[in-house]
Amino acid sequence: MEKLKLKKYKALISFIMLTIGSVLAAYSLETFLIPNTILDGGITGISIIISKLTSIPLGILVLVLNIPLIYIGYKNMGKSFLIRTVYSMILFSLSLSYFSYFESVTEQILLATVYGGALLGVGVGLIIHFGGCIDGTESVALVISKKFSISVGQVVLAFNLIIYLVAGLIFGIDRALYSLLTYFITFKVIDFVSEGIDQTKSALIITEKGTDMADEIFKRLGRTVTKIRGNGLISGEKEVLYCVLTRMEVFELKKICNEMDESSFISISDVSEIIGNHIKSNKRPRKFIRKRLSKKVK
Repeated sequence: MEKLKLKKYKALISFIMLTIGSVLAAYSLETFLIPNTILDGGITGISIIISKLTSIPLGILVLVLNIPLIYIGYKNMGKSFLIRTVYSMILFSLSLSYFSYFESVTEQILLATVYGGALLGVGVGLIIHFGGCIDGTESVALVISKKFSISVGQVVLAFNLIIYLVAGLIFGIDRALYSLLTYFITFKVIDFVSEGIDQTKSALIITEKGTDMADEIFKRLGRTVTKIRGNGLISGEKEVLYCVLTRMEVFELKKICNEMDESSFISISDVSEIIGNHIKSNKRPRKFIRKRLSKKVK
Protein backbone atom coordinates (compact mmCIF):
# COMPACT_ATOMS: atom_id res chain seq x y z
CA MET A 1 0.00 0.00 0.00
CA GLU A 2 2.81 2.40 0.90
CA LYS A 3 4.63 1.57 -2.34
CA LEU A 4 1.46 2.31 -4.32
CA LYS A 5 1.07 5.69 -2.59
CA LEU A 6 4.72 6.51 -3.25
CA LYS A 7 4.34 5.55 -6.90
CA LYS A 8 1.29 7.80 -7.28
CA TYR A 9 3.10 10.64 -5.52
CA LYS A 10 6.09 10.34 -7.85
CA ALA A 11 3.79 10.24 -10.89
CA LEU A 12 2.00 13.39 -9.69
CA ILE A 13 5.29 15.22 -9.15
CA SER A 14 6.56 14.19 -12.59
CA PHE A 15 3.44 15.50 -14.34
CA ILE A 16 3.63 18.76 -12.38
CA MET A 17 7.23 19.19 -13.55
CA LEU A 18 6.25 18.27 -17.12
CA THR A 19 3.62 21.02 -16.92
CA ILE A 20 6.12 23.60 -15.67
CA GLY A 21 8.65 22.58 -18.32
CA SER A 22 6.14 22.78 -21.18
CA VAL A 23 4.88 26.22 -20.09
CA LEU A 24 8.43 27.59 -19.65
CA ALA A 25 9.50 26.31 -23.07
CA ALA A 26 6.48 27.88 -24.77
CA TYR A 27 6.92 31.18 -22.90
CA SER A 28 10.58 31.46 -23.90
CA LEU A 29 9.75 30.86 -27.56
CA GLU A 30 6.81 33.28 -27.80
CA THR A 31 8.21 36.15 -25.68
CA PHE A 32 11.96 35.98 -26.34
CA LEU A 33 12.88 34.05 -29.48
CA ILE A 34 10.11 34.15 -32.08
CA PRO A 35 9.47 37.95 -31.88
CA ASN A 36 13.17 38.43 -32.72
CA THR A 37 13.09 35.74 -35.45
CA ILE A 38 15.37 33.40 -33.53
CA LEU A 39 14.66 29.75 -34.26
CA ASP A 40 14.72 26.66 -32.12
CA GLY A 41 15.98 23.41 -33.62
CA GLY A 42 14.12 20.26 -34.66
CA ILE A 43 10.45 20.10 -35.55
CA THR A 44 9.81 23.27 -33.55
CA GLY A 45 12.28 25.14 -35.77
CA ILE A 46 10.60 23.86 -38.92
CA SER A 47 7.22 24.85 -37.48
CA ILE A 48 8.47 28.38 -36.74
CA ILE A 49 9.68 28.80 -40.36
CA ILE A 50 6.37 27.55 -41.79
CA SER A 51 4.38 29.71 -39.36
CA LYS A 52 6.38 32.81 -40.32
CA LEU A 53 5.80 32.17 -44.03
CA THR A 54 2.14 31.07 -43.92
CA SER A 55 0.68 32.58 -40.71
CA ILE A 56 -0.54 29.14 -39.59
CA PRO A 57 -0.60 29.10 -35.75
CA LEU A 58 2.63 27.69 -34.37
CA GLY A 59 0.87 25.60 -31.74
CA ILE A 60 -1.07 23.67 -34.40
CA LEU A 61 2.00 23.11 -36.56
CA VAL A 62 4.09 21.78 -33.67
CA LEU A 63 1.38 19.29 -32.72
CA VAL A 64 0.59 18.10 -36.26
CA LEU A 65 4.20 17.72 -37.43
CA ASN A 66 5.13 15.78 -34.32
CA ILE A 67 2.35 13.17 -34.65
CA PRO A 68 4.29 10.68 -36.83
CA LEU A 69 7.40 11.17 -34.70
CA ILE A 70 5.41 10.46 -31.53
CA TYR A 71 4.56 7.05 -32.99
CA ILE A 72 8.22 6.37 -33.75
CA GLY A 73 9.11 7.32 -30.18
CA TYR A 74 6.40 5.01 -28.85
CA LYS A 75 7.77 2.05 -30.83
CA ASN A 76 11.24 2.67 -29.41
CA MET A 77 10.50 3.93 -25.87
CA GLY A 78 7.21 2.35 -24.80
CA LYS A 79 3.84 3.34 -23.35
CA SER A 80 5.06 5.49 -20.46
CA PHE A 81 7.08 7.65 -22.86
CA LEU A 82 4.03 7.97 -25.13
CA ILE A 83 1.75 9.17 -22.31
CA ARG A 84 4.22 11.74 -20.99
CA THR A 85 5.13 12.94 -24.46
CA VAL A 86 1.54 13.38 -25.62
CA TYR A 87 0.75 15.26 -22.41
CA SER A 88 3.81 17.52 -22.78
CA MET A 89 3.24 18.22 -26.48
CA ILE A 90 -0.45 19.08 -26.07
CA LEU A 91 0.29 21.41 -23.15
CA PHE A 92 3.24 22.91 -25.06
CA SER A 93 1.03 23.53 -28.11
CA LEU A 94 -1.74 25.15 -26.01
CA SER A 95 0.82 27.29 -24.19
CA LEU A 96 2.30 28.48 -27.50
CA SER A 97 -1.17 29.60 -28.60
CA TYR A 98 -1.74 31.37 -25.28
CA PHE A 99 1.62 33.16 -25.11
CA SER A 100 1.41 34.25 -28.76
CA TYR A 101 -0.72 37.18 -27.53
CA PHE A 102 2.01 38.34 -25.12
CA GLU A 103 4.38 41.19 -26.00
CA SER A 104 8.06 40.55 -26.50
CA VAL A 105 10.08 40.82 -23.29
CA THR A 106 12.99 42.51 -25.08
CA GLU A 107 13.92 43.71 -28.54
CA GLN A 108 17.64 43.42 -27.80
CA ILE A 109 18.52 40.41 -29.89
CA LEU A 110 21.53 39.35 -27.81
CA LEU A 111 19.47 39.44 -24.60
CA ALA A 112 16.70 37.48 -26.32
CA THR A 113 19.23 34.90 -27.53
CA VAL A 114 20.87 34.35 -24.15
CA TYR A 115 17.88 34.50 -21.83
CA GLY A 116 15.45 32.91 -24.27
CA GLY A 117 17.86 30.05 -24.91
CA ALA A 118 18.52 29.56 -21.19
CA LEU A 119 14.82 29.58 -20.28
CA LEU A 120 14.04 27.20 -23.15
CA GLY A 121 16.80 24.90 -21.89
CA VAL A 122 15.32 24.88 -18.39
CA GLY A 123 11.88 23.98 -19.75
CA VAL A 124 13.05 21.25 -22.10
CA GLY A 125 15.49 19.94 -19.49
CA LEU A 126 12.66 19.47 -16.98
CA ILE A 127 10.59 17.64 -19.59
CA ILE A 128 13.44 15.29 -20.49
CA HIS A 129 14.35 14.70 -16.84
CA PHE A 130 10.81 13.57 -16.05
CA GLY A 131 10.45 11.30 -19.09
CA GLY A 132 8.67 13.46 -21.66
CA CYS A 133 9.48 15.10 -24.98
CA ILE A 134 8.17 18.08 -26.97
CA ASP A 135 10.15 17.50 -30.17
CA GLY A 136 10.19 14.17 -32.00
CA THR A 137 13.48 14.79 -33.80
CA GLU A 138 15.40 12.60 -31.37
CA SER A 139 13.02 9.69 -32.02
CA VAL A 140 13.98 9.74 -35.69
CA ALA A 141 17.64 10.23 -34.77
CA LEU A 142 17.45 7.14 -32.57
CA VAL A 143 16.20 5.01 -35.48
CA ILE A 144 18.87 6.39 -37.83
CA SER A 145 21.65 5.80 -35.30
CA LYS A 146 20.64 2.15 -35.01
CA LYS A 147 20.94 1.64 -38.76
CA PHE A 148 24.11 3.64 -39.33
CA SER A 149 27.29 4.09 -37.31
CA ILE A 150 26.52 7.62 -36.09
CA SER A 151 25.30 8.87 -32.73
CA VAL A 152 21.92 10.41 -31.93
CA GLY A 153 23.62 13.72 -31.12
CA GLN A 154 25.32 13.83 -34.52
CA VAL A 155 22.02 13.20 -36.33
CA VAL A 156 20.23 15.92 -34.34
CA LEU A 157 23.06 18.41 -34.93
CA ALA A 158 23.12 17.70 -38.69
CA PHE A 159 19.33 18.08 -38.83
CA ASN A 160 19.46 21.40 -36.98
CA LEU A 161 22.28 22.76 -39.12
CA ILE A 162 20.11 22.20 -42.20
CA ILE A 163 17.26 24.07 -40.50
CA TYR A 164 19.53 26.99 -39.62
CA LEU A 165 20.91 27.06 -43.16
CA VAL A 166 17.37 27.35 -44.53
CA ALA A 167 16.62 30.03 -41.92
CA GLY A 168 19.71 31.95 -43.05
CA LEU A 169 18.52 31.91 -46.65
CA ILE A 170 15.03 33.09 -45.70
CA PHE A 171 15.56 35.46 -42.75
CA GLY A 172 19.22 36.46 -43.14
CA ILE A 173 22.53 35.01 -42.03
CA ASP A 174 22.54 36.99 -38.77
CA ARG A 175 19.30 35.34 -37.63
CA ALA A 176 20.72 31.93 -38.48
CA LEU A 177 23.84 32.63 -36.42
CA TYR A 178 21.81 33.88 -33.45
CA SER A 179 19.63 30.77 -33.73
CA LEU A 180 22.72 28.56 -33.71
CA LEU A 181 24.00 30.37 -30.62
CA THR A 182 20.63 29.84 -28.94
CA TYR A 183 20.83 26.15 -29.78
CA PHE A 184 24.19 25.75 -28.03
CA ILE A 185 23.00 27.70 -24.97
CA THR A 186 19.83 25.62 -24.80
CA PHE A 187 21.78 22.39 -25.23
CA LYS A 188 24.09 23.15 -22.30
CA VAL A 189 21.23 24.22 -20.02
CA ILE A 190 19.23 21.10 -20.94
CA ASP A 191 22.24 19.00 -20.02
CA PHE A 192 22.59 20.78 -16.67
CA VAL A 193 18.89 20.61 -15.78
CA SER A 194 18.27 17.02 -16.92
CA GLU A 195 21.44 15.75 -15.21
CA GLY A 196 21.07 18.02 -12.19
CA ILE A 197 23.65 19.75 -10.06
CA ASP A 198 24.36 16.37 -8.47
CA GLN A 199 25.54 14.90 -11.77
CA THR A 200 27.25 11.64 -10.97
CA LYS A 201 30.98 11.08 -11.39
CA SER A 202 32.99 7.93 -11.03
CA ALA A 203 36.50 7.82 -9.59
CA LEU A 204 39.23 5.24 -10.06
CA ILE A 205 42.04 5.63 -7.54
CA ILE A 206 45.28 3.65 -7.79
CA THR A 207 47.19 3.71 -4.52
CA GLU A 208 49.33 1.75 -2.09
CA LYS A 209 47.10 2.74 0.85
CA GLY A 210 43.74 1.50 -0.35
CA THR A 211 42.24 0.42 2.98
CA ASP A 212 43.16 3.63 4.84
CA MET A 213 42.03 5.81 1.94
CA ALA A 214 38.72 3.95 1.58
CA ASP A 215 38.06 4.41 5.29
CA GLU A 216 38.76 8.16 5.02
CA ILE A 217 36.50 8.51 1.97
CA PHE A 218 33.69 6.85 3.87
CA LYS A 219 34.36 8.98 6.95
CA ARG A 220 34.39 12.34 5.17
CA LEU A 221 32.11 11.78 2.19
CA GLY A 222 29.92 8.88 3.28
CA ARG A 223 30.81 7.04 0.08
CA THR A 224 31.43 3.32 -0.03
CA VAL A 225 34.12 2.05 -2.38
CA THR A 226 34.90 -1.15 -4.26
CA LYS A 227 38.42 -2.45 -3.78
CA ILE A 228 40.24 -4.17 -6.64
CA ARG A 229 43.74 -5.60 -6.64
CA GLY A 230 45.87 -4.30 -9.52
CA ASN A 231 49.35 -4.86 -10.87
CA GLY A 232 51.20 -2.04 -12.62
CA LEU A 233 53.62 -2.84 -15.43
CA ILE A 234 56.37 -0.80 -13.75
CA SER A 235 55.08 0.10 -10.29
CA GLY A 236 54.09 -3.45 -9.33
CA GLU A 237 51.22 -4.43 -7.04
CA LYS A 238 48.68 -1.68 -6.31
CA GLU A 239 45.21 -1.30 -4.86
CA VAL A 240 42.46 0.15 -7.06
CA LEU A 241 39.46 1.87 -5.47
CA TYR A 242 36.27 2.56 -7.38
CA CYS A 243 33.53 4.86 -6.10
CA VAL A 244 30.73 7.05 -7.41
CA LEU A 245 30.07 10.57 -6.15
CA THR A 246 28.64 13.92 -7.22
CA ARG A 247 30.73 16.55 -8.95
CA MET A 248 30.38 18.74 -5.86
CA GLU A 249 32.42 16.14 -3.93
CA VAL A 250 35.23 15.72 -6.44
CA PHE A 251 37.33 18.48 -4.84
CA GLU A 252 37.15 16.83 -1.41
CA LEU A 253 38.03 13.45 -2.92
CA LYS A 254 41.17 14.89 -4.51
CA LYS A 255 42.07 16.46 -1.18
CA ILE A 256 41.73 13.10 0.59
CA CYS A 257 43.88 11.34 -1.99
CA ASN A 258 46.63 13.97 -1.76
CA GLU A 259 46.62 13.81 2.03
CA MET A 260 46.66 10.02 2.25
CA ASP A 261 48.99 9.21 -0.65
CA GLU A 262 50.60 11.92 -2.78
CA SER A 263 51.71 9.31 -5.32
CA SER A 264 48.14 8.08 -5.90
CA PHE A 265 46.70 8.17 -9.42
CA ILE A 266 43.12 9.43 -9.83
CA SER A 267 40.83 9.17 -12.86
CA ILE A 268 37.49 11.05 -12.79
CA SER A 269 34.80 10.21 -15.37
CA ASP A 270 31.18 11.17 -16.06
CA VAL A 271 28.49 8.60 -15.30
CA SER A 272 25.34 8.77 -17.41
CA GLU A 273 23.17 6.65 -15.11
CA ILE A 274 23.27 4.86 -11.75
CA ILE A 275 20.91 1.97 -11.02
CA GLY A 276 20.62 0.92 -7.38
CA ASN A 277 21.70 2.56 -4.14
CA HIS A 278 25.45 2.55 -4.65
CA ILE A 279 25.77 6.35 -4.61
CA LYS A 280 25.75 6.91 -0.90
CA SER A 281 25.23 4.78 2.18
CA ASN A 282 25.69 5.50 5.84
CA LYS A 283 23.91 2.37 7.01
CA ARG A 284 27.09 0.42 7.72
CA PRO A 285 29.48 1.43 10.50
CA ARG A 286 33.01 2.35 9.45
CA LYS A 287 34.52 -0.60 11.33
CA PHE A 288 32.43 -2.95 9.20
CA ILE A 289 33.54 -1.22 5.99
CA ARG A 290 37.18 -1.30 7.05
CA LYS A 291 36.94 -4.99 7.91
CA ARG A 292 35.42 -5.78 4.52
CA LEU A 293 38.06 -3.78 2.65
CA SER A 294 40.91 -5.40 4.61
CA LYS A 295 40.03 -8.86 3.32
CA LYS A 296 42.26 -10.10 0.54
CA VAL A 297 40.69 -10.24 -2.93
CA LYS A 298 40.80 -13.83 -4.09
